[in-house]
Amino acid sequence: MTDEEPRRRRRMSRIGELMPTAAARLGLADELRRARLLATFDAIVAERTPAAHGACRALRIEGETLLVEADAPIVGQELLLHADELTGAFRAAPGGAPVRQLRVTVRRR
Repeated sequence: MTDEEPRRRRRMSRIGELMPTAAARLGLADELRRARLLATFDAIVAERTPAAHGACRALRIEGETLLVEADAPIVGQELLLHADELTGAFRAAPGGAPVRQLRVTVRRR
């Protein structure tokens, strides 16, 4: 290629579109999926139960149950009070999963 020839440009892609393929090639697809689930749950909690945001985290999904850890019993109670709303939003979210129930454990200090 000479200096006078124009360079061909590829179509621009969003990084979010490239990540799944790159993660699969590196053997990180499960970790990427888990990170998306955790980020989705965090965003849903921030929107729907702001009092619990920052004091809880999704741990994993077992079957149709989303397991969540709370930092204090009062946070766990808040999550359980809104469990139907949280699981419904999580099911409907693009980064969510088909969960039907929420199980909360309180973190031991």
